[in-house]
Amino acid sequence: MMRLDVDLELPSSLAAVLAAGADDGDQIRRLPDASVCALEDAGFFRLCLPVEFGGPGFSAAHVLARLTAVSKVDGAAGWCSMISSTTSALAGFVEARVARQTFGAGRAYGGVFAPNGRFVRKGDRAILNGRWQWGSGLHHCDVVVAGAVGADGERRTFIIDADHVELIDTWHTVGMRGSGSVDFAVSELEIDLSRSVEQMRPSAISDDPICRFPNFALLASAVASVGAGIAERALSDVIVLASDRRPQFSSRLLAEHATVQSTIARLRVSLDAASTLLYQRVGDCWEKILRSERPSLDDRVGIRSAAVHLVSTAGATVDEAFSIAGGSAVYETSTLGRCLRDVHVVAQHIMVSKRLHESLGRHVFGLKLDDGMI
Repeated sequence: MMRLDVDLELPSSLAAVLAAGADDGDQIRRLPDASVCALEDAGFFRLCLPVEFGGPGFSAAHVLARLTAVSKVDGAAGWCSMISSTTSALAGFVEARVARQTFGAGRAYGGVFAPNGRFVRKGDRAILNGRWQWGSGLHHCDVVVAGAVGADGERRTFIIDADHVELIDTWHTVGMRGSGSVDFAVSELEIDLSRSVEQMRPSAISDDPICRFPNFALLASAVASVGAGIAERALSDVIVLASDRRPQFSSRLLAEHATVQSTIARLRVSLDAASTLLYQRVGDCWEKILRSERPSLDDRVGIRSAAVHLVSTAGATVDEAFSIAGGSAVYETSTLGRCLRDVHVVAQHIMVSKRLHESLGRHVFGLKLDDGMI
């Protein structure tokens, strides 16, 4: 399956709101209210929500295309859309009653799957304590998920109403500032175990294909799509700049220099190739799911490898675009500067870190691989 022939441009009205709010988000370190409302109205916080709970019924590839489109306008808006949408897929892993009360009733969702909390079972309930980092978008979320470990090593993801969560303002960062990825904590929270999901190989209750797509492969692909959107923006902006600007002491436009032409051509084909590889592998896995086949370890490793490669390629693309722009890119008003800062924050996400190749390489050699989070 080749990359979808989709339009990566957002509706002009949505794009205008997000573009207008990008600088404000960078300053206030969260998405502006106007951006949140626009994304909510356009359905970008629910891209992976199962259909029976109000979701759109998109394929995984269509979700990635939409996340890339948003991220091309504002990386932070794309990041918050990605976090909320991939989190919403958890609705397919809990009782329908719980899913309707939480994901079905909320406007946006966030939190952290990493089991940094602790819980103690108390009959059919649990006492939860913990503090988590990277709570992206929690200022506008109604539902927060949090991973925790039980006394016997059991790992679960808890689904919490946002008003039970304390937000801790730690988000003073180099990039992706508009995502508002603060720390959050809960203390002695008593919660029904029906509002939780087993972390290691959970079974979907919903028949929606998005819930049967490998969880971590979906998350990694979505993270990579944000990076791809940021790189698309950087390429677009530097082409415009190069077509209008002459380097100091030069009579020719940047676009007339052979080295610039060569670099842009190489960046364009590299980004296209990396994006197409991810779309192919995601599309092949999706087709298997539609045939009621279970994705293999080969499928999951292939998607995870492609996601890491796309993020790496996106970072290299932005780096070179920033370099071409010269001194104009160093100012805070430069969108290329924001792209540079944002794309390198994307690359730090554990789902797309280059370090993952160490694990995935074991599979290439036929060695045993702990695939619980692949």
